[in-house]
Amino acid sequence: MTDTPTFPTDDVLYRFLLEEAGVRGVLVRLGSSWREVASRADYPAPLRSLLGESLAASALLTGNIKLEGTLSVEFKSSGPLRLLFTECADQGRLRGLARWNDPLPGSLDLGAMENALMAITIGSAERGQRYQGLVSLDKPSLAQALEGYFMQSEQLPARIMLVADGDHAVGLMLQKMPGEGGHGGVSDDDAWNRVSHLTNTLTLAELATTRPEELLFRLYHEENVRLFEPRMLAFGCSCSRERVQAMLRSLGREEVQAALDARDGEIEVICEFCAQRYTFDKVDAEQVLAADPAAVPAAPTRLQ
Repeated sequence: MTDTPTFPTDDVLYRFLLEEAGVRGVLVRLGSSWREVASRADYPAPLRSLLGESLAASALLTGNIKLEGTLSVEFKSSGPLRLLFTECADQGRLRGLARWNDPLPGSLDLGAMENALMAITIGSAERGQRYQGLVSLDKPSLAQALEGYFMQSEQLPARIMLVADGDHAVGLMLQKMPGEGGHGGVSDDDAWNRVSHLTNTLTLAELATTRPEELLFRLYHEENVRLFEPRMLAFGCSCSRERVQAMLRSLGREEVQAALDARDGEIEVICEFCAQRYTFDKVDAEQVLAADPAAVPAAPTRLQ
């Protein structure tokens, strides 16, 4: 690893390669972007931790793909944890939220949630290109569920660690590269087991508090760590007045008029992700509806 004193430490994604072992990896460390997401609601402690893990994971999973649009991790259940949604966009924008009913269990076991479903969605709705994969929820933690997803979808082992506290959300992912198991054409059947053993020596507390380059060198210096240029991340939302207008058109004239009548002639829509407020009076609403007079009433969707 090159000795460079200018490594960014927060709100950053690093891709790296363990050249001796034929293993690729991604390390994400979130600071202010995570704190911005966490500040949007008074989340109970276990849910706050899970939301941070999921936010780190949504960025982590973009590390080894060519992303056009967004990658989201979404969990739904009919239990106390009704919804958890996190997203990373191709520009490095992150956002997320969760909805729950009290009382929330002190420990959130994803595999024990009632009628639970988790999906990873990649692509762009605007471009009409979206891929969705379902994540099996037979393990208690998000990291274990994602490891199972990669084993099932890519038939390659992955090692994932996730942690979130009040200041940082951090994720580490290692993947065995296809056909790899050594360096320079020399077979090394023990490479993945060796890297896994090294990774198992890392505690979640160390993952949360150690600088990225220091962490990678400490764990894998004997595997010849090659660190690529960092990708900066930040809190950001894709909401816009145009998207809210499209949502209002989907409701149809009757529902929009009812909302205006109930709120003294003004509709206010607040984005749950970033708290941006959009207001529409009767004139605004008429212009929105006139732009699509054939709009068919539909159930409202979450602003995103």
